[in-house]
Amino acid sequence: MTTIAEQVSTHQRNVPAAPSLGRLTLVELRKMSDTRAGRWLLASIALVVVGLVTVRVFAGPSDTRNAEQFLAFATGGVSLLLPVLGILSVTSEWGQKTVLTTFALVPRRSRVITAKLLAAVAITVMSVAVTIVVALAGNLAAELLNRGGGWNLGLDTILYAFLFQLLNMLLGIAFGALLLASGLAIVLYFIIPTVWSVIGGTVAVLKDAAGWLDLSTTTAPLLTTSMGGDEWARLGVSAALWVLLPLTAGLIRVLRTEIK
Repeated sequence: MTTIAEQVSTHQRNVPAAPSLGRLTLVELRKMSDTRAGRWLLASIALVVVGLVTVRVFAGPSDTRNAEQFLAFATGGVSLLLPVLGILSVTSEWGQKTVLTTFALVPRRSRVITAKLLAAVAITVMSVAVTIVVALAGNLAAELLNRGGGWNLGLDTILYAFLFQLLNMLLGIAFGALLLASGLAIVLYFIIPTVWSVIGGTVAVLKDAAGWLDLSTTTAPLLTTSMGGDEWARLGVSAALWVLLPLTAGLIRVLRTEIK
């Protein structure tokens, strides 16, 4: 006859181990690409990169046709779509009620959220890598066609491009976590920063504040590699307002929202 301690020990041995954070991250990466919306977004991002670099090969001044400019031009275009993938990584799960299964299998919501953030970083790295490859291909084409070209792509340029994309991706995740509704989050993601940029650029009394609080303005130097002490300070303030604050509030909401 087994004792209670032996029964508990046997039960603990039979309970499967919790999935590792690495495995959860791979699951989140698969979720981003397995849905129809995710696949179309990834395909659209690839087409945007190729299209923008191709346009730059045949248009614009010759001094803008170099590896650094190709990367900056394509990165700016990708930043319009990549955050939508971050929004959907959060909202689609709640909209399709798969969150019931997710949090049943992994009750600690913080681990799921961490995996989503790590997956977002991985997607950002891959997007920058693809953009670099296409930018170098465009630069090679420009040289072969005698339309410019220059292999001036330094490590700082690549790191700035990654930071630029990561901030936009995290902003998308923040909107998704705050609203937990795909359509509303995507619409407000584009409307609110755009309206603020327009107001900050047209209202005289707000122009100085916009220089510190408009994320599109403070991240622009990242694509020109002209970051100095003042630029980093402005970027830090605007990132705290537009990325850190809403992301923190959104994560708190995800952790505390009742699942129905």
